Amino acid sequence: MIISQTPLRISLAGGGTDFPKFFREVGGAVVSLAIDKFVYVIVKERFDDQIYLNYSRKEIVDSVDAIQHELIREAMRVTGVSRGVEITTLADIPSGGTGLGSSSAITVGLLNALYAYQGVQVTAEQLACEACRIEIDILKKPIGVQDQYIAAYGGLRFFEFATCGEIRSEKISLSNEKKRRLSEALMLFYTNATRSADTILKEQNAKTAMNMDSLAVLRQMAYTLRDSLLQEDVPAVGQALQAGWEIKKKLASGVSTPQIDAWYQTALGSGAVGGKITGAGGGGFFLLYCPLEKQETLRKNLGLKQLPFHLERDGSKIIFNRTPYEWK
Repeated sequence: MIISQTPLRISLAGGGTDFPKFFREVGGAVVSLAIDKFVYVIVKERFDDQIYLNYSRKEIVDSVDAIQHELIREAMRVTGVSRGVEITTLADIPSGGTGLGSSSAITVGLLNALYAYQGVQVTAEQLACEACRIEIDILKKPIGVQDQYIAAYGGLRFFEFATCGEIRSEKISLSNEKKRRLSEALMLFYTNATRSADTILKEQNAKTAMNMDSLAVLRQMAYTLRDSLLQEDVPAVGQALQAGWEIKKKLASGVSTPQIDAWYQTALGSGAVGGKITGAGGGGFFLLYCPLEKQETLRKNLGLKQLPFHLERDGSKIIFNRTPYEWK
């Protein structure tokens, strides 16, 4: 049996510039942060040759081609596992539409677990690259590439996307005191609604040419925030969230709603410095930056369920490994 643990993420600056349609033209950049909420993938050998899948549904099939769960199907094709396994996925949050990068975390975690099941160790770069290939090239999802990379690498990172397709990862190191302050100031609240991001992302992707100037500003925000954090200027995160949200709302319809706007104004009036809806928008989780002394007022006035979290140092990793391949 193999169990992989893969972190979810929050994007702090530059979201949207990680879409190939944009960065292949002019380059992109993001600052992204892994959190200690996870997706787990369990891969277990079966006595028979069938494939058993357990997620929000259950599938029992005879071949990889018959699998309906597209991420599992393509991950098995890429890794070469073709029969006699049971695969289970679990998550610390609702299964989809939360804006915390869960789909890409599942893809990265599947690849990691399926490779480990065969006794193969792979790098974070390979996991991220193959996850992007599955989601973007094979399944044609209208998404960017930051989710796969932060899920694979973990930590607080700056990613730079070159026009040639090369992706550079840079770890942003903070002192323990500054990490604690950043972790304390960031808050996640559940909006009680999950949503399919595809509609919003398809529109955003289609409007790339129209939004080039706005996306260029978002890209510069990522560079600015990276430099601020290297100087251990933690409050700059709140300012980046505030400025980025104002631009993000204009990239596609449905990113915000009257209810989201009302919550955001309540948050600002209660002491938050900045924030945004995570992911594509429209629902999922509210990310807010708020000084510690004002957080109780914010919780009371906002009235939404909070998801406590901390920063997560590691990317996708194998947390349990007992495989018969060692003695075959």
